[in-house]
Amino acid sequence: MKENLVLIGNGMAGVRTLEEVLKLEPEKYNITVFGEEPYGNYNRIMLSPVLASEKTIDEIMLNDEQWYADNDITLLKGIKVTKINRARREVIGEDGTTAPYDRLIIATGSTPFMLPIPGADKYGVIGFRDIGDVDTMLEASEHYHKAVVIGGGLLGLEAANGLMKQGMDVTVIHIMDRLMERQLDKPAAKMLQKSLEKRGMKFLMEHTTEEILGEDRITGLRFKDGTQIEADLLVMAVGIKPNITLAQESGLHCERGIVVNDTMQTFDPRIYAIGECVQHRGIAYGLVAPLFEQAKVAANHLAEHGIGRYEGTVTSTKLKVTGIELFSAGDFSGDEHTEEMVFQDIAGGNYKKLVVRDNKIIGTVLYGDTIDGTWYFQMMKDGTDISEFRNTVLFGQHHLGDSGHGDETRVSLMADSAEICGCNGICKGDIVNAITDKKLFTLDDVRAHTKASASCGSCTGLVESLLAHTLGGDYEDAPSKKPMCGCTDYTHDEVRSSMIQQQLKTMPAVRDFFEWKTPDGCPACRNALNYYLLCAWPEEYEDDSQSRFINERAHGNIQKDGS
Repeated sequence: MKENLVLIGNGMAGVRTLEEVLKLEPEKYNITVFGEEPYGNYNRIMLSPVLASEKTIDEIMLNDEQWYADNDITLLKGIKVTKINRARREVIGEDGTTAPYDRLIIATGSTPFMLPIPGADKYGVIGFRDIGDVDTMLEASEHYHKAVVIGGGLLGLEAANGLMKQGMDVTVIHIMDRLMERQLDKPAAKMLQKSLEKRGMKFLMEHTTEEILGEDRITGLRFKDGTQIEADLLVMAVGIKPNITLAQESGLHCERGIVVNDTMQTFDPRIYAIGECVQHRGIAYGLVAPLFEQAKVAANHLAEHGIGRYEGTVTSTKLKVTGIELFSAGDFSGDEHTEEMVFQDIAGGNYKKLVVRDNKIIGTVLYGDTIDGTWYFQMMKDGTDISEFRNTVLFGQHHLGDSGHGDETRVSLMADSAEICGCNGICKGDIVNAITDKKLFTLDDVRAHTKASASCGSCTGLVESLLAHTLGGDYEDAPSKKPMCGCTDYTHDEVRSSMIQQQLKTMPAVRDFFEWKTPDGCPACRNALNYYLLCAWPEEYEDDSQSRFINERAHGNIQKDGS
């Protein structure tokens, strides 16, 4: 007879645990999932590209509702769990739904930290955590123009970039003197800020917000130095905190997060906890790679295989802003016992820094050329002694080879155990074996079979290089052509050239010719089409004033001749 397994939280960490359990013991449990949001399981990492109109909600779904049905999983979506009755071993939802459990997984994730600033309860003040927040920002971008993001960290910059892509005038407020201070040193942070400023993003560094202005809706912010700034929308991206309320009310031992052991069990051995709500050996993780490692361990014990321990994770960071390559891992600050190896090319936009202790890399920051990030990261995790190639280590892995340069050469020199996709824990050998054994020829094929590059997408270049190296002339790179937006499968160049060849002189004409997926397009393609039409037909095309306004704010000043 099957036991009952209940999952509270329909996010990436919890559902990955179910996937691993189903691989090991598919017939062991009757599974029930409670999810607060009215969706299947989606890739929360990719909310930033959705905000920037580079992805759609459908494209970031990891497990749609059919997946739950196919695996006989009961999905109770849109239902918040309000109580865990540990004595009766049952979970109770806010609508009265109850589900008995023999084993329970708590994966309630985290909540955005909202600064206790006077006025923080006004309309237009939000966090950045789920699809609802993205919808709120997209709606605001259609009616308002000035956005402020508090927080110059990873999430804040991604939110700011997305809002800018929607045509908003965006200012980032940061309390520190440099961006992403937890991941970058000063030179790299300065290069990043300059690059973002060139795109139109504005910054107020070392500013502390004292009050949020406005009656019912935000109209601006006042800072401690007395200065003010106008704002129609405020996004707080100053950090997250583990969502432990339910666990605390259930009597489970919590500190900063739900305290778990190396098998991901709480102090109640029938209850496991996974993800951002968890505290393991004093650490709460906010990145996806550790959560997936936790999922594998928990699943192994839920399947009663009885092996596997989670001992913590060395993490790395990448920024999901299109066109900006950045990689950071480990201790990039160092101390009196460490050495720094630095390469800096300001004009070329490249910066590399390795922090070394006893001939072992303990931290790295890369900006611009980040292809060797995976190699450095693997050496960090393995504790590799770099004595024999110390003189060339800063110049990348391809310097260890006898000949050849470029990404293909560098990725070919990586060991099969080198981790390519940190989000899903996929190593080079897994990908190469899948390409050869399953006869994969495209990036989409690799994503479907291995999940490499299917989460945050920052390893896409490495996966494509592996495809090219493994297949040679058989590699098909067409799927990596980037369409103009989610409304069409055609690229900017294809649309622009056909506009002239086919004498297309209005937005509806372009959309009809290319069979646009959405009748009126989206802000991204409307902006682009307006600009291209104005350039192609300056005398005949009637300028769209709203798109022109957005282009002037976000991209530059379009002259009457279309230049």
